[in-house]
Amino acid sequence: MQPLIASKSNPNQSVLVKSYRDSDKLYAFQFPFVKIRRMQRFGFPANFAMLKSDEINRGACASNTSKYSKLMASEKADVNYEKSSNSLTSTLRDAKTAEDVAELLKDYSDLPLPLFTSLILSLGRAKRLEAAFAIVEWLKQNKTLNVWIYNSLLTAVKLNKKYYKVGDVIEDMKSQGVELSIITYNILMLIYIGQRKPKEVFNLLSQIQDAGLSPSPATFGITLMAYKEMEDAHGALRHFIEFREKYQMGELQRDSSEEDWDNEFVKIENTMVRICLSVMRRWLVKEENNTTEVLKFLNSMDRAGVTMDKNFFERLVWACTREEHYMVVRELYKRLRESGPGDGLSITVCNHIIWLMGKAKKWWAALEVYEEMLEKGPTPNNLSFQLVVSNFTVLLTAAKRRGLWRWAIQLLDKMHKRGLTPGTRQWNAVLLACSKAGETDASIKIFQQMVQKGEKPTVYSYGALLSALEKGALYDEALRVWDHMQKLSVEPNLHAYTILASIYAQKGDHDKIELVLEEMVAARIEPTVVTFNAIISGCAKRRMGAAAFEWFHRMKGRNVKPNEISYEMLIDALTHDGKPRLAYQMYVRAYNEGIMLNKKAYDAVVEAGRASGVIVDLDDLGFHPVERRKPTQIKNNQSDFCGTPTPV
Repeated sequence: MQPLIASKSNPNQSVLVKSYRDSDKLYAFQFPFVKIRRMQRFGFPANFAMLKSDEINRGACASNTSKYSKLMASEKADVNYEKSSNSLTSTLRDAKTAEDVAELLKDYSDLPLPLFTSLILSLGRAKRLEAAFAIVEWLKQNKTLNVWIYNSLLTAVKLNKKYYKVGDVIEDMKSQGVELSIITYNILMLIYIGQRKPKEVFNLLSQIQDAGLSPSPATFGITLMAYKEMEDAHGALRHFIEFREKYQMGELQRDSSEEDWDNEFVKIENTMVRICLSVMRRWLVKEENNTTEVLKFLNSMDRAGVTMDKNFFERLVWACTREEHYMVVRELYKRLRESGPGDGLSITVCNHIIWLMGKAKKWWAALEVYEEMLEKGPTPNNLSFQLVVSNFTVLLTAAKRRGLWRWAIQLLDKMHKRGLTPGTRQWNAVLLACSKAGETDASIKIFQQMVQKGEKPTVYSYGALLSALEKGALYDEALRVWDHMQKLSVEPNLHAYTILASIYAQKGDHDKIELVLEEMVAARIEPTVVTFNAIISGCAKRRMGAAAFEWFHRMKGRNVKPNEISYEMLIDALTHDGKPRLAYQMYVRAYNEGIMLNKKAYDAVVEAGRASGVIVDLDDLGFHPVERRKPTQIKNNQSDFCGTPTPV
């Protein structure tokens, strides 16, 4: 114990400052001779000259030391060396050797050892590791070093990531007779984690036990960090369970009674939960499917009695972004609902769950989440509505593509029942499904409902209705719809013009077809092969082979290249109009152009030639075509999206 003499700002008042080192803290006392009072906090000032020996103060204090000896033993205050060490850092930052340190500190007498602990740390943070080592070398020549100095030096090494110096520091400690403390081992464990060598941490744990040291709270926390580095959530959980058993049995309190283990237990448990959450999030973002692993570990945490709060589940939900994560999201949503009132759930998390379920094609499950939001909270926002409607849109689009018109109508009814307002896109999908199936009456009814609900039909709506009327041979009604569309200033598109041309072709009004084509060109919409195929198909339905042949040549005159459908429709029209030779020639031309026609066209040419006596050279026709496989039509009760809702 060594006294430090200092004078206050008032030179007429003498002050005795006495300090002693207790563990890693320096305690200081001051006793004014006018009035005895305790100093609030004593920190070394920037001007270290105040710490120099003062003959006046020394003499004044000497006569009063015994008078206040009892008070000195009971009154104490912590000394803050950090501010003082910061002021010395700039002075010693360029020191290279012990001689440099001695020269720079020649005006400062008998500085306390804890000050150098803070100084070494400060130099480490300033990336001045060489100066930190120089201070230790100087201290070895002037003072007896303790474990705190070496712990600070190891920390400085860790901060600078100069891991190759760790061995030298440990050897120096042994040469100075300084035993490794639990804090030293903790620092070494952190260094191994910084080196990405987490497995070495467990070797140090064995050394701690062999050295007869008791692990500190930091030891358990650092061990959990090692498991995090290895992405071993199961190991972290096992480690925590072992720690909890020791805590509950009182072993930790017995070995380290000075620690507040009740408070530390809560901290370590929270650390373990955060680490497990981090590892599970890593599992989910990896390329491989770790869904089963995540679900199993959630169950393991349940069995271990680990508390997981709402924030834990929500953060895990955000890591789920792929279709295969649906099972995890479903489980997390269930736990979120069980964790408390629905109003406490995050609306953004619920929307993310709806989005992922839709992505995983679990549309009914997504709809149930939306309905529970309406019933239990949180109140859906505009994005919630859009996500659910988008799921219905996917279903309606699939129904449209497969011609499942009844199912499309049922979906539309379900939207109304659940308070979801269909938009134009949804109405059009139902219209197109009915139109594709040739359900004229259903198309008309849906179109009327669309208008009654206040939804403005688009050109796609009119196109679907025109197509349905054409398939139902309601040509006059279709023309009235066309006139109504133009009165409403709805600009026709290529599809609408093509249907109109097909209607006129089936009516046999070829002059009107020409007017339609002229109007298309005026509107800067060029007729395509689909347009001419529709015209030729209309001629074929009326068995007008000559007209079909004429439009075939007009198509080529407009530099529109015919495809296999063009030839097949033309051959169908020619064979039914008593022109087998021309049909035969068209088939041979298509074959020579490398266009493969279907079995129906081949058989029609052969049968027409045989019936009319026209010689048909089968070698000119090539191989007999294989019948094309038709797309499989999925029935309403077999579709993967037409089933009953999947429970969430």
